[in-house]
Amino acid sequence: MQRFEGRVAVITGAGSGIGKATALRLASEGARIVAVDLDAEAGGQVAKETGGMSVTADVTSEEQVRDAFAAAKDAYGSVDVAFNNAGISPPDDDSILETGLDAWRRVQEANLTSVYLCCKYALPYMREQQKGSIVNTASFVATMGAATSQISYTASKGGVLALSRELGVQFAREGVRVNALSPGPVNTPLLKELFAKDPERARRRLVHVPFGRFAEPEEIAAAVAFLASDDASFITASNFLVDGGISSAYVTPL
Repeated sequence: MQRFEGRVAVITGAGSGIGKATALRLASEGARIVAVDLDAEAGGQVAKETGGMSVTADVTSEEQVRDAFAAAKDAYGSVDVAFNNAGISPPDDDSILETGLDAWRRVQEANLTSVYLCCKYALPYMREQQKGSIVNTASFVATMGAATSQISYTASKGGVLALSRELGVQFAREGVRVNALSPGPVNTPLLKELFAKDPERARRRLVHVPFGRFAEPEEIAAAVAFLASDDASFITASNFLVDGGISSAYVTPL
């Protein structure tokens, strides 16, 4: 399939994990990739692998986000897909009883403010061409509670979900679709770093997944490719759960 032939996809957090897998997937379907990452080396490698371009940017900076989307437009002539995926989940984001205000704010900036900025600067290009698809990475924790809390991460993803819903409604008649993608636990460097320090926390999560495993980044990338493509032309303002059934499970299989 070449669903993205002639289209330009801007992907944040493109240097690894879900972002990298999505860049490779969309490129395989014809997209021109703009890989945005704070890690210049990682972003550059993805650009090399996809035949696209890389932009080194801090997605919490309004100026750098604005310049990243402008660079995509200047280089390729359009911004057709924005996959706003960059985010963090640091170990000092824990129970509300233990998480300090600095940690709270750092996670909110990286996970929610960054999505606000990326939408703000992708939308004018999409409105101008009367077509575009924005996919924002939320999480299944935006709709579920956990006793092993990461309070700022959870709250930030709830914000991404609400923001995506509102924008999806607001800009639908201008040809722009906005959806939230809510993955379950995914086998990425971020998850490995978090759980390597606390295997018991990983086990407590894994037991609730009906498949008995975490998702692979490529499985999430396939969902992004669907949402971003014309195959999802009547889908907007949705919460697209790709969680292996975790949000529907009362009791999982033995």
